[in-house]
Amino acid sequence: MNSLPETLPDETNALQKMVLDYQSTVDQLQEKLTWYEEQFRLFQHQRFGASSEKCPDQMELFNEAESILDALKQEETDLEETVSYQRKKPGRKPLSRHLPREVVRYELPEAERVCDCGHALHEAGEDTSEQLEIIPAQIKLIEHVQVKYACRACENGIINAPKPAQPIPRSFASASLLAYIIVAKFMDSLPLYRQETIFKRLSIDLSRATLSIWVLKSAELLAPFYDRLHELLILQKILQADETTLNVIQDGRETKSKSYMWLYQSGGHEAECPIVLYEYQATRAGAHAASFLQGFSGHLQVDGYAGYHALASDDCLLVGCMAHARRKFDEALKALPKASRKNKMGMAQTALRKFTRLYAFEKQFKDLTIEQRYLLRQEKCKPLLDDLKQWCDDHVTRTAKDSTIGKAIRYTLNQWSSLIRYIDDGNIHIDNNAAERRIKPFVIGRKNWLFNQTPRGANASALLYSLVQTAVANNLEPFDYLKYLLTELPKLGRHYEPEALDQFLPWNLIEKVKPLK
Repeated sequence: MNSLPETLPDETNALQKMVLDYQSTVDQLQEKLTWYEEQFRLFQHQRFGASSEKCPDQMELFNEAESILDALKQEETDLEETVSYQRKKPGRKPLSRHLPREVVRYELPEAERVCDCGHALHEAGEDTSEQLEIIPAQIKLIEHVQVKYACRACENGIINAPKPAQPIPRSFASASLLAYIIVAKFMDSLPLYRQETIFKRLSIDLSRATLSIWVLKSAELLAPFYDRLHELLILQKILQADETTLNVIQDGRETKSKSYMWLYQSGGHEAECPIVLYEYQATRAGAHAASFLQGFSGHLQVDGYAGYHALASDDCLLVGCMAHARRKFDEALKALPKASRKNKMGMAQTALRKFTRLYAFEKQFKDLTIEQRYLLRQEKCKPLLDDLKQWCDDHVTRTAKDSTIGKAIRYTLNQWSSLIRYIDDGNIHIDNNAAERRIKPFVIGRKNWLFNQTPRGANASALLYSLVQTAVANNLEPFDYLKYLLTELPKLGRHYEPEALDQFLPWNLIEKVKPLK
């Protein structure tokens, strides 16, 4: 009887501890279940939903952005340069006036120009309509005839009239044909095997092996020019970088590991000399970026990939991408159940509104000068950034570390020092989207040609993508630009100074190469 009171507290404590352990296990399982449900909804949206981040549930956010723009217009009327905003009107865009035009006039025969009343009809106006007509590609054969000269008196030998240096010696590929093949693959994403069938329809027998050799030899000819662009890129003060995967079959590695295509480009709002360069590397190690950008001093805008941290120094300041931070919250919104998405006061919706305000200001500042953009960012954007930081600090402890909203908040806080660096320079973009747009042509092409056979081919692809996209960045027609390079570069011979290539830089050829329409 006396032992009962002594054992009861021990049993109660044991039961309480067991209940707490079970409750902890239940909480952990509930968090894991919530995580799996979020991932399922997110993967389901990625598989079947719209790829755009502008989902219908966020219409209020974009309506709010419109109201902010209207308010900003009213506030900034004292600026010397004001930004006009006009809503796009629906309708078909007019056809280009630069196209060759053939006028076909339809008139009534003389015998029918009589009214029923017997009087002659007169012209009372015209109805005009336009129609596009296409002329298929045409191929012609250029026969080079070098006249030979000799002296009958001394018979000292035969002299041949010189022929201009060709891009590929002893080949029937002209500069225009090579430029056509390169642009078709590296801009229009047309694989060489498809080009082979197209040439067959034109009665030209060109195997993909021949086309591949021509592409490689063209890249070898253009390699010094790529190196010169690299030297000039390092001298700029604002750059952007990004990377994407690439499959190289024969890269010497036993395992089928992914390779990477890196992108580096001019990154300022007002880049006088836009340059876009791709580089192939077997891995995603940050040492590759550090090696490519060796000697660079300025701001480098990148996403949150930790590999770029190897470049961070007093000379190289990393700038974050606000679009990547916003994307995390957009994913958190898409991972919610449909009923929760309609909640206007949810954490993901609240965070997205804060990002929308920042982007509304950037849209308003788009056409301002660097100094005006800097001053207005300090006045308008800095308070919004402080508010976003405070909101993340307040909610970081209220969210699970592995939940989508928790990851979004922690990503933003971890990247905060680099995310807000853009407001310190009016020439820096708010995000890295420009680099993502430049790498998109490669991603689209990868879906068609799937892989590179060798590292040599991957390096050639990087070089030719670079020249095509650099031409586009400078508003030059890539075909005309490459044709000009492949025609003029062989004339320099084998030995020349790098500065001799400056005459072929895209910004120096505005009057010689057709602009991109």
